[in-house]
Amino acid sequence: MIEWMDRESSFIEAIAYDAEAEVIYLRFKDGGVEWAYEYCSAEEWEQLKDPEQSAGQYFHAVLKHKPNQRSS
Repeated sequence: MIEWMDRESSFIEAIAYDAEAEVIYLRFKDGGVEWAYEYCSAEEWEQLKDPEQSAGQYFHAVLKHKPNQRSS
């Protein structure tokens, strides 16, 4: 079971990481839809969690281009 963390963002509600599977999960504010992004390293997870990093900008620059699927 993954543990969700709230993340301050204009369109991302919460984030989670499965280190074993190397999957980052995002829950979007628009309807609570959840997506899973594959092949995400622990370093990428740390960057996404960093409060100094814009979650939206990070999503568009890094995660959006990874293999993904809706998880909810």
